[in-house]
Amino acid sequence: MRWTPGGVSGNVEDRRGESGGGFGFGGGGLRLGLGGFIIVAILSLIFRTNFFSLLGGGGVTTAPTSVSRPDPQRDAREAPEVQFVSFVLDDTQNTWREILSKYGAQYRDAKLVLFRDTINSGCGMAQAATGPFYCPTDHKVYIDLSFYDELKQRLGGGGDFAQAYVLAHEIGHHVQNLLGIDQKMRQLQNARPQMANALSVRLELQADCFAGIWGHSTQQRNILENGDLEQAINTAAAIGDDRLQKMAGRAVNPDSFTHGSSQERVSWFQRGFKSGDVSQCNTFAQ
Repeated sequence: MRWTPGGVSGNVEDRRGESGGGFGFGGGGLRLGLGGFIIVAILSLIFRTNFFSLLGGGGVTTAPTSVSRPDPQRDAREAPEVQFVSFVLDDTQNTWREILSKYGAQYRDAKLVLFRDTINSGCGMAQAATGPFYCPTDHKVYIDLSFYDELKQRLGGGGDFAQAYVLAHEIGHHVQNLLGIDQKMRQLQNARPQMANALSVRLELQADCFAGIWGHSTQQRNILENGDLEQAINTAAAIGDDRLQKMAGRAVNPDSFTHGSSQERVSWFQRGFKSGDVSQCNTFAQ
C-alpha cells in the first residue's frame, strides 16, 4: 500500500503497559475475532489438542493472570505498525463517514485499543489469543500487535494490505453496529436459536464485504500496489472455517461455521471490492 508514515491517530488508545488478568468468558457480547480462529488453529496444531472444542460451551472461564509492564524497546520495534494501523484506522473511518453521509446516516468514530497479553474491554476480559475483535458495547476495536507476527509466520498472511484487511473487517462490525444490523441479528438469534451459527456467518461475511468496500476506495485513490489485492484474498481464504477445521484435525462441519468458508469469505470480500456498493453486501438476503 502507498501510505506515508506519520503520527498516531487520535482514535488510538495505547494500553500496552496496563495490567490484565482475572476472568474471561466464552459467550456474551465478545465474539471471537477475525484472528481468533487463526490463533486457535495454530494452538491446536502446536499442542496437538482440539482447542476448537473449547469454543462451543460458552460460560465463564478462568484466564491466566498476567501483568504487562512498560517496554520501551518493544514499543520502538512496534512503532511502524502503530503508525500503519493508525493510517488504516483513519482512512477506513473517513471512507465510511463519506459513504454513510450519502445515505443520510451519521458515522461515529470507533476507537482502536492497543494491548498486550490481556485486556479488560467493555465486553469483558479478553486475551491476545482472542485475536483482533470489536466490542459493540464500547465501540472499540482491540488488537495485540503480536497477532500480525502470527498471521505472517504461521499462515503466510504477510503484507500490509493483509493486515489492513483484518482491521477493515473489524471496522465493518462497527458500521454494522451503527446501522443497527448487529442488534437485529442478535434478536434473530434469540428468536431462532437453531439459526445462531448461520446468522453469525452472515454477519461476518458482511463485515468481509464491508472491508472490500474500503478496499475498493483505496483502489480508486491509487493507494493499492501490485499484489495488495492478492494479499487480502489469500488471508480471507486462509481463515475460512473449513480450512481452520481441517488444520485442527476436525472434519469439516458447515453447521458449526461462525465466520464462513474460505470460498465464501473470498467471494464476499471481492464483491465489496469490485462494487464499492453497500447494497451489494446484503448477506442476509442470500
